Amino acid sequence: MKKSNIAALMALAAVLAAIAAWSLTSSKSILQSYKQLPKWGVSVVGIVFLLMLFIPNIIWSKKQPEGYEESAKHENKTLLALERAGEGLVSALVLTDRRLDKFSLSPRLGFIITALILMIMYELYWLGYFRSSRTLADMYSDYCGFPLAGASLPVFAVFIMGVYACNVFLIAAAIILGIGHIGIHLMHCKELEKT
Repeated sequence: MKKSNIAALMALAAVLAAIAAWSLTSSKSILQSYKQLPKWGVSVVGIVFLLMLFIPNIIWSKKQPEGYEESAKHENKTLLALERAGEGLVSALVLTDRRLDKFSLSPRLGFIITALILMIMYELYWLGYFRSSRTLADMYSDYCGFPLAGASLPVFAVFIMGVYACNVFLIAAAIILGIGHIGIHLMHCKELEKT
């Protein structure tokens, strides 16, 4: 892992730790929120998140890098199953948890702002990819120090959204998605380094 990757991940961890500490000191009822079931309904934040996630991927399906189809044939089936399960769970949970739409001026607002910044970075990563020569190396590149940005940025964002919404199901779904999605990207990246 490069120094820039470590620096970006450490910065993200520091921001999250600071927001969590500030949130816990300002409100003692936060931990109780994790014991409650989500407030079900259609989430506007969830719709925006899914649009930010799906639109670049739909465009990518028309502009895949050369050699991707062959590389995809060798994906680990367990990681692929985890990725698919995570995608389904995350999509369903962000779309139906109304707590994502609950905004109030508090330290916890930092979580949703951080998730939004990560998703904006994800969009910028895709813009860079679409403007590049669209090779496999471009697809598995870093962005602003985040390794495998096309996989890691949305996973980090959805994990943080789960923390913001106090939704243990969404947090678990993000972890499942992360293991599968980042794992597959890491395998492709290692294959690329061998050639």
